[in-house]
Parts: sequence; structure tokens; C-alpha cells
Amino acid sequence: MDPGSATQDASGVDLDGDRLREECGVFGIFGHPDAAAIVALGLHALQHRGQEAAGIVAFDGVRFHSERRQGLVGDHFSSAATIDRLPGQAAVGHVRYSTTGETALRNVQPLFAELESGGLAVAHNGNLTNGLTLRRELIRAGAICQSTTDTEVVLLLAARSRRNRIVDRFIEALAEIEGAYALVALTNKKLIGARDPLGIRPLVLGELDGRPILASETCALDIIGAKFVRDVENGEVVVIDADGVRSFFPFPRLTARPCIFEYIYFARPDSIVHGRSVYDARKAMGEELAREAPAAADVVVPVPDSGVPAAIGYARGCGLPFELGIIRNHYVGRTFIQPTQSIRELGVRMKHNPNRAVVEGKRVALIDDSIVRGTTSVKIVQMMRDAGAREVHLRISSPPIAYPDFYGIDTPERDKLLAARMDLESMRKFMGADSLAFLSIDGIYRAMGHSARDPRQPQFTDHCFTGDYPTRLIDKDGEPGRQHLPLLAEAS
Repeated sequence: MDPGSATQDASGVDLDGDRLREECGVFGIFGHPDAAAIVALGLHALQHRGQEAAGIVAFDGVRFHSERRQGLVGDHFSSAATIDRLPGQAAVGHVRYSTTGETALRNVQPLFAELESGGLAVAHNGNLTNGLTLRRELIRAGAICQSTTDTEVVLLLAARSRRNRIVDRFIEALAEIEGAYALVALTNKKLIGARDPLGIRPLVLGELDGRPILASETCALDIIGAKFVRDVENGEVVVIDADGVRSFFPFPRLTARPCIFEYIYFARPDSIVHGRSVYDARKAMGEELAREAPAAADVVVPVPDSGVPAAIGYARGCGLPFELGIIRNHYVGRTFIQPTQSIRELGVRMKHNPNRAVVEGKRVALIDDSIVRGTTSVKIVQMMRDAGAREVHLRISSPPIAYPDFYGIDTPERDKLLAARMDLESMRKFMGADSLAFLSIDGIYRAMGHSARDPRQPQFTDHCFTGDYPTRLIDKDGEPGRQHLPLLAEAS
């Protein structure tokens, strides 16, 4: 969903606002003569991860060059004039949806600072659970902050470090932060990638014409014809320079717990995450949902676009026909003006419109990937009824979201989450469906190739469903003290 193109109904309900907001996307390349242009193309492929802002920082061997803009990648990085202002053979880029820090140009990434040992540009996907705590400590110690985003904490910690080499400064900064992060950084001589110790946020290593690439998803490699090399591992720091690619594991190794929502919603369906096709995973979730909650229906209809793969799997699992009963208009502008109430009412149909020929007189199994506040589902169910559907059976290809996120997903407070306030029957009545069912937590794990969720050591980060947060929530809970991970190795 596009945070900048929210559609409102006549009562002012933000339809798209009732979706999980994408996180951010990062991309970097080293040693390519068209570095900035390659980064811009990679960011286009990652646009689904953040539509509020985009930025690129390039290094030409002498100076760093930065272009940061609010809005879509294509609005600002499609012209030769812009790319010409970003010379050099190394560059990093970022697309942003703000989960920490307000929407403002000063928060657009990559952030850049001149340190004692040279320049450092940082792009970050995720959220630091002790970022505010660290920020207060740094300001108290005399640091001057130029943004309100937690990414700046990494720069400030690196600047404060007494290590000589900039890579070691960066790693020392990582030792002080907690939460979820995939970081891509650019120095005078190196491109650096890092994932949090649990691997909550994704990061992959690729190659184009022998030049190394770091990206949030494999779809960003595909768009430029690059080769996928491997996933950056949880807790790994990758250092790329003229001598090649080196890998460091500077902290104690932990068992990986990648975010399950990458498979449910965030990643593009054509991406491969940790060796698993996102598209296939979503279809498998739909098939599991069909086994757990078959509907007495005539046709399976997805809520576009994210519900489509799960609906294909559900239809296959139930032996029902799959039809596009809702048509999404992909050409609604981000800044569509809605000056009057009557125009706002039309705005709903501009974004999603029922395909009456498919649903009229039918019992519809309506498939979506998740429910947050439930207001979108209310409108979609009513849309099906207005189009003549005889019954609407709502099926959700993930468990109920009952807990907020603190790792880069913009979920509301718990009392705003529908599943935290209502039981299943109350939710069904609220949304006006004839029946309602969610995929179970074990069903999610079965779809991902596991027999069930291991409560002792969950294979994924799934706290939005279970309340099992994999890290300390320092900023939220105010726990005394902060963890400083022991360094096991230094970059050289």
C-alpha cells in the first residue's frame, strides 16, 4: 500500500491506513561506473517497502554527493540530470516509510556525516528498540542531532568511537544498538552491510558484472540483471572494498528469527527470502487456510494486490474457481485531490472497484493477508454485498494481529488492533461477514515447511501474533541499563 495515496470514505476513514505500513528498503553497489543509476533502478524495485521518501549518496573518490527527496523514486531519480549530480563508482540508496521520526527532509536517508576517519553514509531498514534511550544519552553527552530518526544514532555512536578504522567504529556502534536492522553504509573506501543478530530484517548479497551489491530483496537484483550470491547472515557484517568481499561475525552467534511478515505481506512476491519464494509461501498459506477453514462458497476472490497469491492457494485447496472480483486501479495518483464529500465517496471506487459479473448472486470467499483495525475489511465486505454477492465469507491468511510491532512495522497501539479488542464472533459482526476465519499460528509454520511453531525456540519473529518479542524493548519498557554486545572480532 502507498502511504501517500490514502483513500478515504465519506466518513473520513483512511482505507489504506488500515494496512500494515511497509518498512524501508536499502541498496548499495561498489565499483560500478554507473553506480548511482544502478542504485536508482534498485530502489524502483524496492518502492513497495517505502513511498514517503528516497535518497542516494555516491562517492567519486574525492567527495560524497547526496540527493534526498520526499516522494517516489521515479519522481526524482529518473532524469539524467539528477544522476549526473551523483558521480562515482560506489553508492548507497534508501526508500523510506517513517516508523521513527516524522516525515521531513532532514530524516530522508541515507544520512551522512564526516567523521575523524572519513565520511560515512548510512541507510537503515528496521527499528532500534533502544534508539531513543541511546539518543538521550548522546545528547546529554553533547551530541548534536540533525534528524529525529533512530538511524542517526548509528552515526553518532560511530563518531564517538575511539577506534582508528572506520569499519571498527561502525562495528562498535552496532555493539550498542538493539532491535531489528539491516544496514548499508558507504565510506571513502568501503561498502558495508550488517544484519541484526536475529536476522529480523532481510539483506542479500548480489553481483553485477563482478561488482558486489547489497539489497533488501532479490527483486532489486532482478531488475538490473544482477546475480544473487547469498543472504547476508544474521549477525554478519559484510565489508566490500577493492580487495573483494570479507565477512565478519563480531558478536556471539544467535539462532536466526527472520520476520514472518516478510513472507505474509512486506516482500515482493517475486523475491526469494532465505531460499524460499515469497509467492510460493503465500500460496502455501492459502492452501493451509483452505484446510483449516473451508468456506461454503462458489468463488474465491482476493483483496488486491497482496491477497492474490494466498487466494490462488485457497482456491486450489478448496477446489473452487479463482476470480478477480475486485479490480484495483494502479493509476490513481498519489496526490489525487478530494475537495468535496461527494468526490471523496467516488475516491473509494477509484482505488478498488467490484467486478459485478464475477460476484453477483455468488457466495464469495474473500481472501486477505491480514487485518489491523478492520475498517478496510468492513468496506470491502460491503462492496461485495453492494455488487450483489449472496454471501461473503472472509478468510485471512495469517493469524489475528493482537500485539504491536517495535521492529520497523508501523502498527497502531494495542487498543487500536481489532484482534486485541474483540473475539472472533465480535470481529465477524463488526465486519459484516457471514463467516470469518484466520490461519492459525501453527498453520503459518506448516506453510513455511515446519510441523508447528516451537514455543521454546520459534523459527520466526512472530510477536504480532503471539506477543513473544525476541529482544528487549528498552524504549518502551524503560528497562534499566543497556546491553553492550562483546566484540569477538575486528575488521581489518
